[in-house]
Amino acid sequence: MTDILRQELPHTAVPALAMPIGGIGTGGFAVGADGSLRQWQLHGMPNHVGALPGTGFWLRVTQIEPPLDVVSMVQGHPVDDPGASLTTDAVVPEWMSAAADRFGTFASARFSGTYPIAEVGLSDPRHPVAVTMRALNPMVPGDVETSGMPTGLFSFTLTNTGEFPVHGTLAGSLLNAAGWDGITPIGEHTPGLGGNVNRLLRGRGWSRVVMDNPSIDESDQLAGQLVLAADDPSAAVLARCTGVEHLRAFLDSRALNDGRSRLEVAPTVGDPQLNAPRGGSGASAPGRSWLGVVGVPYWLEPGQSRTIRFSMSWHFPNRFVDIEQFGRPHPEAGASRFYLGNGYGQRYRDALDVQAEVEERWDDLVARTSRWTETLTTSSLAPREADYLAAQAAYVRSPTCFIGADGRFYGYEGSLGASTWMWSGVFGGSCPLNCTHVWQYEAALAGLWPELERDMRDTEFDVMQAPNGAIPHRLRVPTYLPQMTHEMIGGPEEPALDGMLATILKSLRDVQRGAGAEWLERRWPSLQRLYRHIAEKWDADGDGVLHGIQPSTHDIDLAGVNPFMGTLWLAALRAYEELALLAGDDDAAAEARARFESGSRGYDEAIFDGTHYIQRLDEGDPTDFQWLTGILSDQVIGQWWAHQLGLGHILPAEHVRSALRHVVGSNLRHGFADFTHPYRVYADTADDVGLLMCSWPDGGRPEVPTRYADEVWTGIEAQVAAHCLFEGLDDAGQAVLDGLWNRHDGSRRNPYNEIECGDHYARAMAGWTLLQARSGVRVDEATGSLHVGANGRWPWVASTGYGTVVVTDDDVAVEIAEGAFGLEVVRA
Repeated sequence: MTDILRQELPHTAVPALAMPIGGIGTGGFAVGADGSLRQWQLHGMPNHVGALPGTGFWLRVTQIEPPLDVVSMVQGHPVDDPGASLTTDAVVPEWMSAAADRFGTFASARFSGTYPIAEVGLSDPRHPVAVTMRALNPMVPGDVETSGMPTGLFSFTLTNTGEFPVHGTLAGSLLNAAGWDGITPIGEHTPGLGGNVNRLLRGRGWSRVVMDNPSIDESDQLAGQLVLAADDPSAAVLARCTGVEHLRAFLDSRALNDGRSRLEVAPTVGDPQLNAPRGGSGASAPGRSWLGVVGVPYWLEPGQSRTIRFSMSWHFPNRFVDIEQFGRPHPEAGASRFYLGNGYGQRYRDALDVQAEVEERWDDLVARTSRWTETLTTSSLAPREADYLAAQAAYVRSPTCFIGADGRFYGYEGSLGASTWMWSGVFGGSCPLNCTHVWQYEAALAGLWPELERDMRDTEFDVMQAPNGAIPHRLRVPTYLPQMTHEMIGGPEEPALDGMLATILKSLRDVQRGAGAEWLERRWPSLQRLYRHIAEKWDADGDGVLHGIQPSTHDIDLAGVNPFMGTLWLAALRAYEELALLAGDDDAAAEARARFESGSRGYDEAIFDGTHYIQRLDEGDPTDFQWLTGILSDQVIGQWWAHQLGLGHILPAEHVRSALRHVVGSNLRHGFADFTHPYRVYADTADDVGLLMCSWPDGGRPEVPTRYADEVWTGIEAQVAAHCLFEGLDDAGQAVLDGLWNRHDGSRRNPYNEIECGDHYARAMAGWTLLQARSGVRVDEATGSLHVGANGRWPWVASTGYGTVVVTDDDVAVEIAEGAFGLEVVRA
């Protein structure tokens, strides 16, 4: 990835860069490298090309002598979509292109930022006002509520770089989207719009436009409220603006003699200037809506700066099931639209309630968010690493994830988009819901908000687990509906074994991240049932080696003795042993240890071929969709898990390292221009470098190879790269990371959106393990310890707080940024 922490990037070089602005489960929008606002998904309906026409920021710059008058959109000129495969991050809405031609834009826009803070510097030779825009949604590790506010905060610093005084107006505009389905392109006659009402509300230092749609029943899925606000109580407000031409007239009418003094006794007046265009009145016409506009006047002497704050807050509490679910059809549901709700709707009564908190806590919200980004950027992490790790949180806070009114955390595999049209269209959530085999890879949720990760375990045990102990890999919602315990699921058809093994592994991680002894005591019977189900079905002879059909994340059934499922099993055995010891069940711990030791020997003897681990089928096993002697990139994934959990090596260390060297040496392809893609294309140019899922450099490719063998999945790349770092194979790991980052440097693909089966794909959150792999810092609250390794200044995050640990040859010092620290430091 291009280094966006230490330098500003011209927007023309990174047209695909779009930083999401939104909280956990709130929906949101994105800020482009040019400063534009795109990808509007406030309702939580994933729609990567969602557009709110007329929404953005606008600047008029006027100079008395010598005369000067320029009106501009506060953004750079849109750049043509470079057309990378399966992505839409660089798509420019049609209305925006037209408005750019009509209004003009800034000649130069330069992006910098560390998620979740975007900064865009704008300048133009036509006028002397330089603008720095800062946009963010509040985010604090461990604080779910602060990280789940449905709002966007904007600060604009205007600087007069010229020799003469300038004045003008900075205006923000927002379309009233109450009633919009989040899918239909908004035009002259848009279903759902009509009856929209905008109203002015001043007071307590702010001017606001409050937007809703009283023609819609309060319980309707699309009912809600929006607020556009600026921190100037005497701003000129055009509460009901008909569109960009009306907005242009508003800006053109601004004068120094603007009549603001009359607002002292008449605060209900929107625009106190008498020679200004009239706003609309009443509710919007059928199929139409209003823009709300707030314009803040300014005067700047030469060299003077002024900062103006805007916010956009929203409240759409009525989430319903809005995606076709897996499993058998349920015609008995008829026309039912099952209610889920949005968790933030339980905390805020409306968008004005959100806005009140924004106004009261602005400085605190910005400071706490900045404290987190500075923890990363001032650490010993390389700039690219810090930026990459910061961006991992964007997946949790994208429409891929949400929190229901029941307080449960839910996650799709991703958000439908250009990578999914061939099977499921481009709107909505991809592959519902809480898919255990894809979410097996993610580590960012557990790392940043462990209580939400633990909530996924609670759902697996309380809702998804079948009487026989199995856990189907998908959740049906609402959770009171029958689950997929006795039916074909889809992707794969039967409960995914890797997903069940991950539940054991993640349970230990949950305990290490603060779940506590009481939680484990309550969950231990469920873990036992899960363990027995796996052991009895796939390891009936107790030798620690799995056999039979093994449904997997590859959407197929793996078979035989294979390292992908085998190493996950070995890691799960070690994790189960540790859980048993913590639960006080010494017999279970001893049984798991014996099975592990036997299995570790068995797997290594059976499938290590001298360089890497292969697959050996048993008699009668299917041959389609297997890889046999091929080099599977994920072949020692269980060892990656074992390192995360501090479990040591599960296979001979030298064999694991040999396998990783072979994976990177064989599967890391340089150049894809002439590569044959049987299915989805994630790397496509002569300069692209990417890790293939599987290859057969020495021949032997099966006639029907393992599914997706020729694809490049960023989640696997992250897992392999972090594992290489764990093993001391820094050059190999860095080569994989460089390929991933350079493909997502903003020029053609978005650094905040790694795509697989949908946008903001959950598997990509495997990248969070880079932090532990690079630093050696591991939190284990079960034993009350913070493990440290390499010298340097490294971030730590626990369930009680976060901060920095400074490791030198002579000392270890712990700094607390938020919360508390009560762990004992242990050197590696």
